[in-house]
Amino acid sequence: MFKEERDDLKFTWDMLGDIAEGRPNLGNSMNVAVYRLMQFTLRDVLIRDLGPRAADRIYYEAGRSAGRQFYKNLVTQRTDFNQFVVEVQKLLAELNIGILRLEKADLDKMHFILTVAEDLDCSGLPMTNESICTYDEGFINGLFLEFTGQDFEVKEIDCWCTGDRVCRFEVKPRA
Repeated sequence: MFKEERDDLKFTWDMLGDIAEGRPNLGNSMNVAVYRLMQFTLRDVLIRDLGPRAADRIYYEAGRSAGRQFYKNLVTQRTDFNQFVVEVQKLLAELNIGILRLEKADLDKMHFILTVAEDLDCSGLPMTNESICTYDEGFINGLFLEFTGQDFEVKEIDCWCTGDRVCRFEVKPRA
């Protein structure tokens, strides 16, 4: 499952396991610091071994894969854009990932501006003068890819770590 060489992604939702069975006492929750400990130490090793560009590419692709799997396994609203956004907002809040808001939507041009407040990845971190939510960019890409069937360019344009209090993402069709 995790030791073989591969050219394609092999993750499936069932790899998450039966959390209720495996964690009957601790359950489905954990501290955000533990999530960030895993995420940032992994990113640190990737940057050291492969460089920041490769690390960003890997994080984006991992987020994209996660967004696609999230859509396939949790999202039920698959035809109406507004209902899709409402459901994703609800899921992200219920799972304590963040508070999603759609700021702008041009359905004709397929151009969107989204914000995520209380973002799992960076809200509360110190200022670094760099946007760090590369995983989130990929995650949003995966959601939009699955909903529309077309690929998007997703770029974080504001981040908690650059002084904003929400993470803001521009979503537009990939050229």
